[in-house]
Amino acid sequence: MSSWFEDMKPLFIARTAFGPWDGDRWSKYINWSGLTQLDELVSLDSMMCPLLLRETKDTYWPHIVNEDFMLDYFIDSEFLIEETADIERKNILCVFRNPACDPVVPIDKQPFKLLGYDLVDTCGSISALSNCGGFADVFANQELSRHGLILSRERAFEVQTLLRARHPDERHADCHVWALFRPEPEISVPIV
Repeated sequence: MSSWFEDMKPLFIARTAFGPWDGDRWSKYINWSGLTQLDELVSLDSMMCPLLLRETKDTYWPHIVNEDFMLDYFIDSEFLIEETADIERKNILCVFRNPACDPVVPIDKQPFKLLGYDLVDTCGSISALSNCGGFADVFANQELSRHGLILSRERAFEVQTLLRARHPDERHADCHVWALFRPEPEISVPIV
């Protein structure tokens, strides 16, 4: 039996938007991380960009992935967009884990644009790109986009391989590569 991830089916998730509108928290993050090029951090990192929908309601079951404890991921973008309609600061993301080729989001009613690739530990909580203080022997902070992502799938997998080889004892270096897409035009423009 194949999985959602092996079949490269799009999944959808709602994350809290994190950027300059967060004031002191954002300033402290930029000072700590050194990622001065960021306009906003778009990530699956659970500390920097927490989930918006933190509980699994009974009405979610027909609309979520029911495998590998991936209950935060939706298979129905319209349902997720409707469920988060009243939340202003958010990122509705279409994601693909470890894509074997450049993923394409099916265009239904909402077109999505590729933002880049995140590398998140296999536990699904911490981004090796934006929340580990950097891995200077693997990638330069300047390589990351204005959203804190790697722009090419090939480079993302190269970074994944190097992280595992050079940091075998670091649990956040054992990562999945995630392609992140965001609706275009954006569903929610953060309030500054």
